Amino acid sequence: MKENNSQGDLLDGFKLPAATARILRFAGEIADAPPERPDFLHTVLCQVGLPRSATPERRFERTNGKASLLLEAGSLWSGSEWVDQPLPSGTRPRLALVHISSEAVLKKSPIVDVGSSLHGFMTRLGIGTNGREYKNFRQQMGALSACRMTLGYGNSTIDAKPIERFSTWSNPDGIAKLDPGVIELTGKFYESLREQAVPLDPRALAALQKSALALDLYTWLSHRLHRVSRTTGDRVTWKNLREQFGQEYTAPKSFKRNVITGLRSVRAVYPDARIEEVSGGFILLPSRPPVPKTLVQVKEVAPKSA
Repeated sequence: MKENNSQGDLLDGFKLPAATARILRFAGEIADAPPERPDFLHTVLCQVGLPRSATPERRFERTNGKASLLLEAGSLWSGSEWVDQPLPSGTRPRLALVHISSEAVLKKSPIVDVGSSLHGFMTRLGIGTNGREYKNFRQQMGALSACRMTLGYGNSTIDAKPIERFSTWSNPDGIAKLDPGVIELTGKFYESLREQAVPLDPRALAALQKSALALDLYTWLSHRLHRVSRTTGDRVTWKNLREQFGQEYTAPKSFKRNVITGLRSVRAVYPDARIEEVSGGFILLPSRPPVPKTLVQVKEVAPKSA
């Protein structure tokens, strides 16, 4: 064995962590060209996200300025009994909500066939499509469909429950025998989604798929940055960020460290994001959205193929 290895030899044997390699790969694709099609998420859910980790609690609140989300766990009818569902949490329900919202917006229908389209979505994100992953998605979609979302804004209380009906798969463990599932959005949520859908780059979601915090930061900045009008930008303090993103953290230093790490990943896949770190927080500067407006307009009005 040679003891005098060259630097090149050492680098040849070096492998980046999978998450870092995935972010760099998608960052390169995003820098080269816009996405083939955009994904979408409701503007409210870009500002106030779901729990990031599983919790035994039946209620969850998250606040962003004058807006606050109250999430309450519900139950689903199994055919013979009511089964309590947990609060949706983690990356999977976030990605599921993007998938459901995107299908509804692009197909102009509140009814989404998740049986035929979910496989393509998971493949596009690079998520395994084995029985365990399907089961996990089914469980999180069940939690999503059963939960109640209530939005408070100013002095108003708005019922923001997104899912009206959820028809589950009959055999979630056997992919070959998987029956189609159907999710129907509530009329109120669907109409609001059509008017307030935020375009997202699916490749960025793919790159950030392992971190719920990074996904939340990306969707928030996708909604927020291109709305900044002042050339001097808008100031966001660490106190603001803790109120919006920090409920799960007990140590301020840990929260700050995770946000900085998450922002580093987000900026890699949202290269037009203009953010400056300053004492006590950040300055958000006017930025181009992650998906060009011309692409969104073309995709929305494109006629169906014969």
